Amino acid sequence: MGTDGSTQGVLTHHLQAFGEGNLDAIMSDYGDDSVLFTPDAVLQGLAEIKPLFEAFFAEFSKPGMSFNMDTQVVRGEVAYIVWRAETADNHYELATDTFVVRDGKIVYQTFAAKITPKD
Repeated sequence: MGTDGSTQGVLTHHLQAFGEGNLDAIMSDYGDDSVLFTPDAVLQGLAEIKPLFEAFFAEFSKPGMSFNMDTQVVRGEVAYIVWRAETADNHYELATDTFVVRDGKIVYQTFAAKITPKD
C-alpha cells in the first residue's frame, strides 16, 4: 500500500513495485475484492490477479526491457497512466491503465494495450 494510502501514494508504490518486479509488494496494493479488467478477462481477488503479474514479471525481467511513461494523472480516487514498453518478447506500442483507489487499495483497475509480438 502507498505510504499514505492516497491515490498518488498507491500509484507511486504500484509503479515502483512493478519496476522492481516485486510480486509481494504489488499484490499488497490489492484486496480480496479488487477487480482488474483486461481485454481478455475480468479478474477478481488476489488469487485471480496474481498470475497476471507473475506473467508480466517473467516477461519484463528479461534483458533488453525498456519502459516509457507518457502520461500520469491523478484526480481524487482515480489514477490514469499511458505507457509504452519493449520486452524481449513484445512491443507495447500503447498501453493504458486506470486505477480506482479507496482506503489505500486498488479496488478497480482497467488495462488495455496494443501489443505486437516480436519474431
